[in-house]
Order: sequence, then C-alpha cells, then structure tokens
Amino acid sequence: MIDKIKRVFVAVLATAGLVAFAVPALAQKYPNRVVTIVVPYPAGGPTDQLARQIADKLSRKFGQNFIVENVAGGGTIIGTNRVAHATPDGYTLLLHNLQVSANPTLYKSLPFDTEKDLEPIMFVNQDPLVLVGRPGLGPNNLNELVALMKKERLKAAIPGYGATGHLTTTLLANVAGVDIDQIPYRGAAPALADVIGGHVDIFFATPQQVLQLVATGKLKAYGVTQKGEMQEFPHATSMVEALGPKLDIHYWQALFAPGGTPPGIIKVLNETLEEVVSDPAILKIWTADGVTAFPKSERSPEAGRKLLKSEMARWGKVIKDNNIHVSQ
Repeated sequence: MIDKIKRVFVAVLATAGLVAFAVPALAQKYPNRVVTIVVPYPAGGPTDQLARQIADKLSRKFGQNFIVENVAGGGTIIGTNRVAHATPDGYTLLLHNLQVSANPTLYKSLPFDTEKDLEPIMFVNQDPLVLVGRPGLGPNNLNELVALMKKERLKAAIPGYGATGHLTTTLLANVAGVDIDQIPYRGAAPALADVIGGHVDIFFATPQQVLQLVATGKLKAYGVTQKGEMQEFPHATSMVEALGPKLDIHYWQALFAPGGTPPGIIKVLNETLEEVVSDPAILKIWTADGVTAFPKSERSPEAGRKLLKSEMARWGKVIKDNNIHVSQ
C-alpha cells in the first residue's frame, strides 16, 4: 500500500512538473512565423512611428519578421476590433495609445470588451501634450493666454471629435473657467496647418509634432501638461502648476495582445520589449522628440492592467461630466 501511495505521489509531481513546464516551452517556440502589429491609425503619426521602431527591434531580437499594418478608421475601433477578436496566439498585436481608454465611454457600444479582449503587454512610452498657438496670437505666456480666454472665445483645433486633443481642450476649459470653440479636423496635420495659417488659435499637440515649428517661430508654445518645465519648450509653463493637477496628462502608448493570449507569450514579449525600451539608440530618438520611456516600475503586464483600468475611469469621468459622445 505504501509503495502504491508513493507511485501515485510521484505521478502527481510529474504531472505538475509538466504543467509548469508547458508555459515556458510554449514561449520558447514563439515566434516561429511573421508577427503583425496593428496600428489603428494611418501611417506617419506618433503611434505608427513607435510601432515601426518596435517592429524593427523585435525582428532583430527574435529573428522573425514583425510587420506593421495600418488599419485606420472608426475612431480607432476598426483596428482595435481586428486584434480584440484575433486568435490569441501572439501573432496579431496592437499598438495603441490613450484613446483606447476613452473609447469605452465615448461610444455607446463597442464590438469588444476593452478589459477582457485586450491584454496589456507593456505601457511603452509617454509624453506630455504641448499647448501651442498661432504665431500672431497676442499673449506671450500661459497667464496672458488664460486672461485673453476669459475675455474672448478662442478657437481650438482638435484632431477629431472625442480624440485626446478634444478631451484635453475640454479639461482646459473646465479648469480655467472659460468657453472655447472646438473645431474638429481629420487628424493633426490639417489642424496644425490651420493653426500655423492663423485660421484657429490654439492646439494641443505631442512634442514631436511641434518641436521644430516652435523652434522656428511658426507656432508659440504656451504650456505643457506635466509637473515642471520641459527643456525642449523653455518658454512653456507647467499647466499642472499653473492650473491644477487635472491637467497632468501624458499621452502614453502601449502594446496589447488579444485577451486569452498565453501568459508565457505575454512574458517573453514583455521581457524582450524591456530590452528595446532600454536601448540607448531608441532612448536617444525619443529624447530628441520630448518622449520618455514609461517608468520601469510600471512596465509589467500586471501594472499595465491596473493602468488601463485607471485611465478608463479617468477619461470616462471627463466624457460623462461634459456629455461627450460619438455615434458610430
């Protein structure tokens, strides 16, 4: 009887060992074919640029091709849906940004459940937004700009109704106690063109979009949505210090897999992406554009899940409080 119990115990331990080995073994075989990173935007924007940087580095590290596919449209829902319902095997990924956390409240219904159908691999990088104005706008600093907005109703360009720029401009109006006319555009490029041309007054942009335009005097930089000044925009005021913590906003970008992707694959992708994020060549490019790597302590998949949930709650409140909704 004792021998029989020993044999059963050994068999149980052996089975447990096989189960424990299964996830690492699965991860070791990944990837063995082309991996597609879906970007829910047209080519050329910040998210697309990051996806191509990541795809190039991951291709080199894994020895398998990582390619970028732009699936734009529907307020990023079409591309996101493509990944949310893809086979959860690690071969179809999503590179998205802050917008993915706003969409669940922005739209009455989505064809996927953001928290259940998307698995964060890593929050990769972030940057504050820069409030810029047309070159002929009178104020020379943020205080003067707010004073003008209290007297006159300025026009703000927004790269699409419900987009990050729209939500941030809405928050600015809330905290400053002013009314702003928000003019929607089909993307940042035409919006910036009209600010430079003097047709609209202000615009919230990412640093890389306006760094050279501010340096050459084609735009004025008034504020940055972070604590402390930003050396790339020395004349821009911290909007957090001037107007309050609600304007502490960072435009983050993150890599996702379909929900249900094996933990071993998520782990190997996160660990390899950690090497990419620590690459001095990548960091040099980001620094030149005013972009920083996401804090190391918040780059794990577990941290990503918590951050996604908190960002959904934050932007959901802004959208509800201001009655912002988009029809599909």
